[in-house]
Amino acid sequence: MYNKNIKLVIAILIFGVAIWQFIEGYIGNGIMFILLSLIFVFLYFKNELILIAFLRLRKQDFEGAKKWLDKIKNPEAALTTKQQGYYNYLLGIMLSQKNITQAEKHLKKAIKLGLSMNQDLAVAKLNLAGIAMTKRRKREAQMLLTEAKKLDKHNMLSKEISMMKQQMKKI
Repeated sequence: MYNKNIKLVIAILIFGVAIWQFIEGYIGNGIMFILLSLIFVFLYFKNELILIAFLRLRKQDFEGAKKWLDKIKNPEAALTTKQQGYYNYLLGIMLSQKNITQAEKHLKKAIKLGLSMNQDLAVAKLNLAGIAMTKRRKREAQMLLTEAKKLDKHNMLSKEISMMKQQMKKI
């Protein structure tokens, strides 16, 4: 909703009010204002619109997730680098159902910008491997599958990876 810099300014102002409340002797109010300022610091690092889009995507509501992502105007200015990565990651996952060339572009950009969790990076590389397979680029798909397998530490994607390897043998 708010620009990332505005969130920091609001957090600093609320923290200043908290210090003022401590000086005046209102300890409870000061603690409450510190907790309130921490919410804005949290929202600086985790964009609220991306969080809502993630929740919509978990429920398989692609249209709802797209609606929330469309509310982010000018993602380069409004989001931090990691948030831009997740913005492109979500767009790539949603577009992989309809337009694979656009999905490939967004997923590659997400990997380039960086994703915080290895599992998300593994899913992005797995989707890119599937796109490469549909475009008959077997060597690239094989390389992406091995990278996804390395990143999948908890073996959550092992079934999907083995299924893709079986499909690659048929090509």
